[in-house]
Amino acid sequence: MATTAARQERLPRTLGLWSSIALVVGITIGSGIFRSPAGIANQAPNPLLMIGLWVAGGIITLCGALSLAEIAAALPATGGIYAYLREAWGRRAAFLFGWAELVLIRASALGGIAVVFGEYLLRSVGIDPGEHVLLARGLSAGAIAFAAAANVRGANIGALIVGVATWAKFGALALLVLASFAFGAGHGASAAHFSAPSAGPLAVGSIGLAIVSVLWAYDGWADLSFAAGEVKEPQRNLPRAIIFGTLALIVIYVLTNLAYLYVLPIERIRESRLVAADTMMALFGRVGVVLVSVFVMISSFSSLNGSMLASPRVFFAMADDGLLFQAIAKVHPRYKTPHVAILLAAVLGMALVMSRSFERLTDTFVLAIWPFYAVGVAAIYRLRRDRPDLPRPYRAIGYPVVPAIFIVSVAAFVVNALINDTTNSVITFALILAGLPVYQLCFSRR
Repeated sequence: MATTAARQERLPRTLGLWSSIALVVGITIGSGIFRSPAGIANQAPNPLLMIGLWVAGGIITLCGALSLAEIAAALPATGGIYAYLREAWGRRAAFLFGWAELVLIRASALGGIAVVFGEYLLRSVGIDPGEHVLLARGLSAGAIAFAAAANVRGANIGALIVGVATWAKFGALALLVLASFAFGAGHGASAAHFSAPSAGPLAVGSIGLAIVSVLWAYDGWADLSFAAGEVKEPQRNLPRAIIFGTLALIVIYVLTNLAYLYVLPIERIRESRLVAADTMMALFGRVGVVLVSVFVMISSFSSLNGSMLASPRVFFAMADDGLLFQAIAKVHPRYKTPHVAILLAAVLGMALVMSRSFERLTDTFVLAIWPFYAVGVAAIYRLRRDRPDLPRPYRAIGYPVVPAIFIVSVAAFVVNALINDTTNSVITFALILAGLPVYQLCFSRR
């Protein structure tokens, strides 16, 4: 069995602080902010409540980031959440996370991001993606394949794509926000949209489901930890990148949603599958649609590429630990990347993107991975108790309250999903728990 030190030698540390921050932001700002507002507005059709949900989602995410940063700095190993679960809760818990990543989580994430890329690509050339679903999905699958090829070629190339595209997506969102408030008043925009009455009934269960869509948009804040074994000076750079990246995301997302609501009333947002394009259409017509669609394509592909860079390291770490087939741990002899793990993630993502809707992909992803985030954050209590001498270059701000807020929040939305989206929730957790007999039969004695 290879040791963590051996893994770190095989996967060189090439990601600096700014590359790491760009990876956090680049992975996270992908499809959610450009596609999820319609679903959120449908579940919570009140302007102030909608903004409040984005703030609440940001606070939950920040609590997780502040907590996870301590563990990431103390255990800067390839695999991220997988490694933290292994160290705090044992091999069975770590395997269950890796199993969920393999059969459900990563494929759903790649599919959800790629769907938005395909839809906005068609919108940019004047084709309605709703009328050409198969074409949109084919383009989405092609984007996954291209991202996989780029990351097989090298982590530096993948990080470079994310870094360049991160500035492009910052520019796109900044343009959308500034243009909305500068020119919106002459095109039907109004501050009265913020205080408009609810466009439909409000229910606690629906608001809980809306949080799921918000958390999809924020997801990505923890993905840097998957590639922790390739970050330079990880004890210093990992916590800084995770925390600063998450704070930037909260500011960007709240401002962008304020811009959407200023230009479009919430009734329009509820009906808008591609809200960024419709906002720019209201301001600048067809030229605005093309411009923002190109930026969203860049943004989605950047997020897709960043996710493809980070997540296959989980499969790599599992195989190196004897918890997955050793072939998956192979490192490319020339490019020094876990190419088998990358290709496996790509194939699974392409299969799901051709068979499931955006909403189902994203709901499944959030419901499957965020409970593992909560268990990973809970490791902070276990490690402080059992391994007090573990070097901790960064200690979580607000401990023990901040980690508890994150854990309780995740538990609450999982319970709400089980009550209000029972079928999908039961199927999701059944697939995850199916990993227990697989572990017992195939890997428990390794």
